[in-house]
Amino acid sequence: MIFEIAQIEVKPGKEAEFEQGVAKAAPLFKGSKGCHGMRLLKSIEQPTHYSLVVTWETLEDHTVHFRNSDAFQQWRALVSDCFAAPPNVGHVTEALIGF
Repeated sequence: MIFEIAQIEVKPGKEAEFEQGVAKAAPLFKGSKGCHGMRLLKSIEQPTHYSLVVTWETLEDHTVHFRNSDAFQQWRALVSDCFAAPPNVGHVTEALIGF
């Protein structure tokens, strides 16, 4: 498993609209090849800062299959107007599970 972590800065006042857009997009992720889950985390200290964490079977499931799909275009249409800047996206794997 790999985890996509997208750091997203939302325009002030667009937080509720962004969260609704992500909720509407959940089925798009769920139906995508190799997607095992997604969650949206909101910063307490910076309420316009979010982390979208998506679990993928392989890196290619995200970077090739999802990014080249209609689902990706629909996802971006639902939320991109809320972005203050392009998302910063990276991929990680588990190095250690403490407990």
